[in-house]
Amino acid sequence: MTAPTSDPTLHPEPVSVALVTLGCARNDVDSEELAGRLAADGFVLVDDPEDADTVVVNTCGFVEAAKKDSVDTLLAASDLKQDGRPRAVVAVGCLAERYGKDLAESLPEADAVLGFDDYPDIAARLRSVLAGEVLHPHTPQDRRKLLPISPAARDDSTLSVPGHGVSPGSTGDLDDLGVGAPASGPRTVRRRLDGGPMAPLKLASGCDRRCSFCAIPSFRGSFVSRRPTDILDEARWLAGQGVREVFLVSENSTSYGKDLGDLRLLETMLPELAAIQGIERVRVSYLQPAETRPGLIEAIASTPGVSPYFDLSFQHASGDVLRRMRRFGDAESFLGLLDRVRALAPRAGVRSNVIVGFPGETEADLEILCDFLVAARLDVTGVFGYSDEDGTEAAGLPDKLDEDDVRERVERVTDLVEQLTSQRAEERVGEQVTVLVEAVSDGLDDRAEGRADHQGPEVDGTTRLTGHGRHVVGDLVPAVVVAAEGADLVAEPLR
Repeated sequence: MTAPTSDPTLHPEPVSVALVTLGCARNDVDSEELAGRLAADGFVLVDDPEDADTVVVNTCGFVEAAKKDSVDTLLAASDLKQDGRPRAVVAVGCLAERYGKDLAESLPEADAVLGFDDYPDIAARLRSVLAGEVLHPHTPQDRRKLLPISPAARDDSTLSVPGHGVSPGSTGDLDDLGVGAPASGPRTVRRRLDGGPMAPLKLASGCDRRCSFCAIPSFRGSFVSRRPTDILDEARWLAGQGVREVFLVSENSTSYGKDLGDLRLLETMLPELAAIQGIERVRVSYLQPAETRPGLIEAIASTPGVSPYFDLSFQHASGDVLRRMRRFGDAESFLGLLDRVRALAPRAGVRSNVIVGFPGETEADLEILCDFLVAARLDVTGVFGYSDEDGTEAAGLPDKLDEDDVRERVERVTDLVEQLTSQRAEERVGEQVTVLVEAVSDGLDDRAEGRADHQGPEVDGTTRLTGHGRHVVGDLVPAVVVAAEGADLVAEPLR
């Protein structure tokens, strides 16, 4: 009697995949959506690209340095194929979406370049690549044109929006895989790739603003909010995964709800998120100063469980430069906004980014920016030198500064910011903070490190707790700041 043979097309061998994520927290969420879809389709997720059959690089396409990092990462992953594993390297994410065919032509080392529209079928795409098929590279398009101009008429179910996808099929046994999807109702399938106590949670995607230096709306598309029920369901699932802090991310969180008929929806939802069992801290990222309304300030500053943390995208302080950037405000209005924040939450954390060397920026404009930074007392400021971005209005503006001049101005402002950041951290000595423990070192010098309420993930410094071996990852520890080291703090736990 002949033993029955199995059909390999019905029961394919497990395929391992490593996801490498570059760029911002929004990309982290997108990678976890891809991981969830792949795990649900039988892929085995591994951490190390050297152990994977295929490597998926979720690229960043924001600025020149990020693009170079993405290309370098793809090349490094491709070099691993010389040792027999991995068998394929695939580019996804913003760089792939933005450049598509051009990226594929200039980077033949990548076996495929996939766009956002490929995300719902990512497992099938990877299996095709591994089977030796040559996929047609993604063709870029202006994604702002894929949805109606009127926010109220938008329906994100008509196209693929990363982080907004619908779970494929039944979700009854997905939780056994660590994949999040509720038993009822459509929602993104998500698999956590980082087991830490903080997780980004996507509020929305895209942007309706037309800043002259920014290409993001063209490849991320028009602004689309996620439904509050989807966000709350995902936050509950994250809490069940051990998450203590949710970090609300989008391209413009102050616009949340405008396409759902209620621009104050975020103010309503914040208390609901903070009330979820297991979630101890809710943090909002990326606020547009021109859209930061009094009610939202009050909700962030005063809601229990919500960090009084204001990630305000000032970009500059000279009114003239801001007009050329197609933005609003000036030093006076920005300082007034900060006064309103600190009147409600004197110890609030405030961070921002600024662009130096924008076309037409004069020495007087730069002086206005520096004076503003001194007066603003920000906890952290990111300083970026202007560079042309393909397809943006600013790329065609006159009065461009020489690259050496831009570099010199960046160095000058960076030196100032480093001094101001240290001064602001010193001002916090003596303050009581609550530290979310994110790492505990082993050995004789055991120590815990995490973040206080005013410190956002990865970019705002950390707080080290004194003492030995008393804490575990995920603890929230009341402490008093006893020292500052740049943007980082040292705090003594309260007894």
